Amino acid sequence: MNATDLRQVKGEAIAREFGWVVRVDENHYQVRSQTHDVAYDVVSTERGWSCSCPDFAYRGLRCKHCWAVEFSQTMRRKVESAVIIAPVNSQACPSCQSVRVVKHGVRHNNYGDIQQFLCNDCRHAFVVNLGFERMRATPQAITQAMQLYFTGESLRNVQRFLRLQGVNVSHVSVLKWIRKYVALMTKYLDQITPKVGDVWRADELYVKVKGDLKYLFAMMDDETRFWIAQQVSDHKADTNATRLFREAKQVAGKQPRTLITDGLNSYRDASRFEFPHTAHVREIRLAGAIHNNKMERMNGEVRDREKVMRGLKTADTPILKGYQLFHNYVRPHEALGGQTPADRCGVKVEGENKWLTIIQNARSKASLHETG
Repeated sequence: MNATDLRQVKGEAIAREFGWVVRVDENHYQVRSQTHDVAYDVVSTERGWSCSCPDFAYRGLRCKHCWAVEFSQTMRRKVESAVIIAPVNSQACPSCQSVRVVKHGVRHNNYGDIQQFLCNDCRHAFVVNLGFERMRATPQAITQAMQLYFTGESLRNVQRFLRLQGVNVSHVSVLKWIRKYVALMTKYLDQITPKVGDVWRADELYVKVKGDLKYLFAMMDDETRFWIAQQVSDHKADTNATRLFREAKQVAGKQPRTLITDGLNSYRDASRFEFPHTAHVREIRLAGAIHNNKMERMNGEVRDREKVMRGLKTADTPILKGYQLFHNYVRPHEALGGQTPADRCGVKVEGENKWLTIIQNARSKASLHETG
């Protein structure tokens, strides 16, 4: 192996080490030395990358630190490629998969009208219900109910709205829909790694569960506002945030470069154990350069949702997980230019009805596992 190949191999090894290549901006990187406790500046010039290390200064050739930056950029481009969750073509015939289908009347029931289709190839009649098999209500009614609920309406207000649309259903059924589809969507979306940034925030707020005071701990990405992980705890001061940090690390597939929290000791202990290479900022203020206002804004969203419910009924309620999905994948944010946090993380949910798109993709994925 010649010297150039050896530098290339060493550069790739550096790029794969967590935190060894730090991006200052698109033209400036800092690369950690493999032998000394220093970091070299790698900057872009008209002739290519230039490094401040002795090897580059002496030979003027591309050193292992320049190679590390190039490998890091390649890895970053792969990470930033978007995951597209597109609407499922559920109008294909489930019997022969033909797309030569036509509308074939409407089926009426107490929950609304359901369009029927007929396949011109095998003459099989069917309804479009991927993800909503054996459900009496239409996919539109169910997804409208979920949208209304997570935007702040109570179960009974959702029930009243559906009745105005000709859908007679109890508020208990609405809750059952939420339980079923939050579980289905969570299992599917947990398989997708969001491309979050390098600065994360953690905070806690109190919630009532069966009248008892508990605390919701949450982790959020600063750049994309993606809600990474959550944990409900009985106590604030004595809680162990390690589980929250470990879940966040598993969801994101990495550790943050900087973590911003308040002065709670549990954050300090968990950070030392789970994020040993992360800079932990604990001295936050309401105003100034170091604050946690973005996290407080998200806490306000949860508080608005929980207030309508007058407290949670169980600690393992699907409501909090459902709101996390709503926050990340459905709700557009003004601070993100009308995009969702998932959009900023490279996970784009297409279609006018994002609930429908996610549910049908989740069901399609589950069906493949069942048949496989």
